[in-house]
Amino acid sequence: MEDMIEPGLQEAPPWERAECQALVDELQGLRRAMLDCEQRLAPWITGTAPVQRASARNLAHYLAMRSVDARGLQDRLARFGLSSLGRAESHVLANLDKVLGLLHVLLGRPWRPLAGDEPAGFRHGPALLARHAERLFGTSPAERRVRVMVTLPSEAARDPVLVGSLVHAGMDIARINCAHDDADAWAAMAGHVRRAAASSGRPVRVLMDLAGPKIRTGPIAPGPSVLKLRPLRDALGQVLAPALVGLRAQGAGGTVDGASAMLGVDPAWLAQLRPGDRIDFVDSRGSARRLTVVDERTGGVLAQCDRTAYLTPATRLRLHRRGAEPRETGVADLPEQAGRVPLQRGDMLRLTPDGLGHAASHGSGHRRVQPASVACTLPEVLAQVRKGERVWFDDGRLGGVIRRVTRRGVDVEITDVADGGAMLAADKGINLPDSRLELPALTAKDRADLDAVVHHADLVGLSFAQSADDVRALRVLLAERGGAQLGLILKIETRRGFEHLPEMLFAALAGEAAGVMIARGDLAVECGFERLAEVQEEILWACEAAHLPVVWATQVLESLARTGLPSRAEITDAAMGERAECVMLNKGPHILEAMRTLDGVLRRMQGHQSKKRPLLRALKAWGPAPA
Repeated sequence: MEDMIEPGLQEAPPWERAECQALVDELQGLRRAMLDCEQRLAPWITGTAPVQRASARNLAHYLAMRSVDARGLQDRLARFGLSSLGRAESHVLANLDKVLGLLHVLLGRPWRPLAGDEPAGFRHGPALLARHAERLFGTSPAERRVRVMVTLPSEAARDPVLVGSLVHAGMDIARINCAHDDADAWAAMAGHVRRAAASSGRPVRVLMDLAGPKIRTGPIAPGPSVLKLRPLRDALGQVLAPALVGLRAQGAGGTVDGASAMLGVDPAWLAQLRPGDRIDFVDSRGSARRLTVVDERTGGVLAQCDRTAYLTPATRLRLHRRGAEPRETGVADLPEQAGRVPLQRGDMLRLTPDGLGHAASHGSGHRRVQPASVACTLPEVLAQVRKGERVWFDDGRLGGVIRRVTRRGVDVEITDVADGGAMLAADKGINLPDSRLELPALTAKDRADLDAVVHHADLVGLSFAQSADDVRALRVLLAERGGAQLGLILKIETRRGFEHLPEMLFAALAGEAAGVMIARGDLAVECGFERLAEVQEEILWACEAAHLPVVWATQVLESLARTGLPSRAEITDAAMGERAECVMLNKGPHILEAMRTLDGVLRRMQGHQSKKRPLLRALKAWGPAPA
């Protein structure tokens, strides 16, 4: 024990002695269960690194404590003004022993501290977590305990100024997502980070996330080529600003200054256009529309349209000029619409092992001839799913139930979708929360990418970690490449990963620098949105017991980073990041503003919260009334 029982405490009155004794008996039974659990898990504990051994023992004690419902015990302890064990994660046995000691004093009995059994005390446990966080993430800023991680966009590979602005704004860890770009781009990103960090005099670490076996929708047949022109109107429908389109020679590159859209036309027809010319056409809906040439510009002419119009490859433009015969041209270089599959509740979607996805086709009387389909990027999972299991698409925006499994594919009935339906695009995530999938955490691509990771990164992220074997396999591959010293971050993003979290934490403790990322996007879909709050809490508690730092990730200040305006809910969510050792922001055009906002939120919150322990800082807004 690090703290001795203070002498002279009031003994419990006789009527409370029986309750005190019952509490002593129950706590001693719980203590024996903790030591028994440590004995059972001895093979896992001895497999950890020597510097992590105390943390592994504390984790075993925590697992034992949380294997029983102790809510009644907590209430009874609180009635005596004693610790209810509710904030004991980092020093489980020491907290229990402190309570046992106080109960012995209340009973008038001697108490001998049991420090020899306690791997972490009141001060030593939190210090271990802080030390491990510093080993993994580097030193935290002097004014902010929680580090900030930022996902680098693809343009960071060719824009050192962007990377420098992130570093100077306070980025502590730069995240490179190996699911995108290539080894040359990753090398460029890491190089920009290193140079910007050296220039600013700030330590910035590089995390490279392995892509892992992410299941996604395959390519979808492109939609029709169409250009929509839409003027800006007020609330009464009056035109405030016409749509501006640039007319240029078909096949020519470049843009026409001032145009919001481009259209290719016959070069000879284009050459005769002059300001004031009227160009009539019939759009794809059969509506008569008109363009008016307003100016000649470099590369073409600028025309305006005062009414909404849809132009397709079949559209013909007819020039009208006084004293001249009308002349026509076809249109070209129309933007190709990204392929999307429209789906509504009750529709059937077929998941196939390959091929282009497409919308459902219909015959006479709207009779469906062919269901909508989309390929699965990991076709081997189609043989591992069963009828009745759930499927979610696009981070939970679409959901369904498997109705049939055949050699041609898997038929999914859409059951969960917004009113009015939704569009499913290519490269969207597919989650199978009910299916017992046997997939390696490390794909062939991941193994190849490790060569670049070892060369450029300080930390490596294991995506879709689901078992201790996954963790050990990655450590072996890193050691083979001379990267055993890299910090390891386990990304918990599946229900199976959450269920196997304890064994993975012990495996992570085999190295000297490890942590956990709560990847809340996939995790919410896998475990159910209604369970996410409790799941992320349980991960935080278990990691604190293992003295492993946590990254609070996915959609933190996402609206702010993308649009420049945060929602009230995401500000509250960002404040929850104070309970982790690192918070991750995703890329977006307003990422610098998001970083400044997050920095302010975290600085304020660290005076009020430490892990799940509220701090009673003086509330100046509610000071005592003046005399």
